[in-house]
Amino acid sequence: MEQSFYIFSNGELRRKDNTLVYLTEDGAKKYIPIEKVYDIYSFGETSYNNKLFVFLAGYGVTVHIFNYYEYYIGSFYPKEKLVSGKLLVKQVEKYTDNVQRLKLAQKFIESASYNIYRNLRYYNNRDKDVSHQMQRIEELREDISNVNSIQELMAVEGNIRKIYYSAWDTIMDNKFTFEKRVKQPPNNVVNTLISFLNSVMYTKVLSEIYRTQLNPTISYLHEPSEKRFSLALDVAEIFKPLLVDRTIFSILNKRIITEDDFEDNYNNLKIKDSGIKKIIREFEATLLRTITHKSLNRIVSYRHLIRLELYKLIKHIIDEKEYLGFKIWW
Repeated sequence: MEQSFYIFSNGELRRKDNTLVYLTEDGAKKYIPIEKVYDIYSFGETSYNNKLFVFLAGYGVTVHIFNYYEYYIGSFYPKEKLVSGKLLVKQVEKYTDNVQRLKLAQKFIESASYNIYRNLRYYNNRDKDVSHQMQRIEELREDISNVNSIQELMAVEGNIRKIYYSAWDTIMDNKFTFEKRVKQPPNNVVNTLISFLNSVMYTKVLSEIYRTQLNPTISYLHEPSEKRFSLALDVAEIFKPLLVDRTIFSILNKRIITEDDFEDNYNNLKIKDSGIKKIIREFEATLLRTITHKSLNRIVSYRHLIRLELYKLIKHIIDEKEYLGFKIWW
């Protein structure tokens, strides 16, 4: 089975025949057959060459790069093999039609907010009293269908997340406090974890988009721009509650991550390499969990749910079947 390949230490990644070879600074070597590589994540100071990227492009392997502070820098996105001019035209048409664009954006937030609500219900049923936040979010969700613009929709989404985040201190059984979402830079352990895993979630969606005929730069909720694959941001919103947030709750409540896994570098909280490895291990375990799909009637992984979501989006774009966003049903 294909897997994500993570690089945490400094070294060099090169090709040897049909195998990736990773050489660390201390001379150790790791061999990975290319057929087993789904995508690559680089957190260390890694050296590459053109020959390697030509090799990776031939197998459709995306590479996602993070800097010293675990900030996402960018991705190597190989030339697309699955190209459809018809789908591209239809994808653009759905964006340029304000009514159609808003309709899709509402679907994304409808799903994301429902999954947020389900997270709260999950923990409320486990003796975490977040019933007040659940009620407020239910009320706010009614406003989603009444907005007249993307800006109004984003405002509703922002209010839902603000209330959602106010429940996190109740959900988390540890000494970490959250207070509010702070991004630039994250000001505490919880905000640092959110920023880091949100970036990883974005790249996971991007890797799945590459395996479809969708164009990653044409989006509906987030404004398309020259510096990001904004469709990945749209779809990531739907899966953050299930994949990112529950991973954070788990690693903090189980004390998998502690204060010792962070260091303060000039007022910029940094996750140590040991901490990143533990976080990634838990996140990958979440992606590999399986569920019996209620429509397909077969077992699928959480990661494959993302691909299925993209297929549903394609059917909507080509006017084959109206899009209904993923909602946690278990």
